[in-house]
Amino acid sequence: MDFKEVIRKRRSVRKFSEQRVEREVIRRVLDEVVNYAPSSRNSHSSRFLVVDDPDTLARISEMRDYGASFVKGAPMAILVMGDKTKTDLWEVSCAISTTMLLQALVDAGLKGCWVHVKDRPVKKDEPEGKKAIEHLREFLPIPEHYGVLCAVACGYSDFEPAALPEWDKSEVVSFFER
Repeated sequence: MDFKEVIRKRRSVRKFSEQRVEREVIRRVLDEVVNYAPSSRNSHSSRFLVVDDPDTLARISEMRDYGASFVKGAPMAILVMGDKTKTDLWEVSCAISTTMLLQALVDAGLKGCWVHVKDRPVKKDEPEGKKAIEHLREFLPIPEHYGVLCAVACGYSDFEPAALPEWDKSEVVSFFER
């Protein structure tokens, strides 16, 4: 698949088949693509925790009472984390890594969707209450000096979302002229 095709085919998919994702496939995605993502001051601060245990995926899906339930139905999730001792811009580096991860999944024949973790509350109606990261730290080995930007649920799927609606791209790009 060429680059433009990968970009256009990437869509947020939350419906997965029961087919197991081989760890070797994800290892290649991470090692051969995502680890080459740009990072703040070339810090290579992004870290990844791959989870494929169904019970643990179910617990991850409970990190928020909105927008995370589909993780339970995924065969795998990847937490995108940043080592805060490497750079204060770990969130930006993780966002770039996540973008490359989502594209690399498409190239590997997988589908995926990300769920925001950082600063998100477990309960939508309690924005100052317990945070998703606190929930995850209760059962996952996340070092204290790592922040978690998001979780990416992924797997095989024959679900094809509708095409994106067209939008006025002329409003998106402008050129500075003297």
